[in-house]
Amino acid sequence: MDLHELTAAYALDALDAHETREYEAHLSQCERCRGELSALSESAAALAWAVDSPVPPAALRDRILAAAAAERTNVLTLPVRGQWLYRATAAVAAVAACAAVGLAVWATTLSHSVSRERTARAADARAVEILSDPASRRIPLDGGAGVVAVDPTGQGVLVVNRLPHAPSGKTYEAWVIPPGGAPKPAGLFSGGERTTIVRLERSVPRGSVIAATVERTGGVDAPTEAPILRARA
Repeated sequence: MDLHELTAAYALDALDAHETREYEAHLSQCERCRGELSALSESAAALAWAVDSPVPPAALRDRILAAAAAERTNVLTLPVRGQWLYRATAAVAAVAACAAVGLAVWATTLSHSVSRERTARAADARAVEILSDPASRRIPLDGGAGVVAVDPTGQGVLVVNRLPHAPSGKTYEAWVIPPGGAPKPAGLFSGGERTTIVRLERSVPRGSVIAATVERTGGVDAPTEAPILRARA
């Protein structure tokens, strides 16, 4: 094993205990490796402080700090003055790199959540417009459990009163069945509210049947159960 080749791994604290002891004994006698280690440590420090990320949630910050505290802290006193600084800098760089990855994942997840929330709000606003449009047709669901509203452009809303929450592992799925055609999936919903409002994701041609079935979580491409709700537009 060429000890000169271990400088980068040592700077990142990537050696095992035996390799660390051998390299540190070599380091006290090798000016070349001390110079390379100094340069690598400066680069590691720059990486540690170059992260520009959003403030993490408190829970994520606490987990990162707990993980850092649990890492081994066996900084050794070496014959070379200031050698402990190299190890400390490498440790800071490693923790900062882990934090950067965690924050990047969190920021991406947050961005997707905000996007989904904005989409849901837009759908809710359009549903209200359809329901309040005097030109919309309103068709009662079989059994009087609710109503379907369809505006002049064919956009529709399903409104259900006191629908129980879908069973565990299941979801409600809405369908639009055009005249002479196959059922088309038109949205998933969970129920469990006093009034459930579902913005249909399919256009509703006149004469179509709007239905809802109980399906597995995530929905299906074609109904597997008999409809629990039904109306003809």
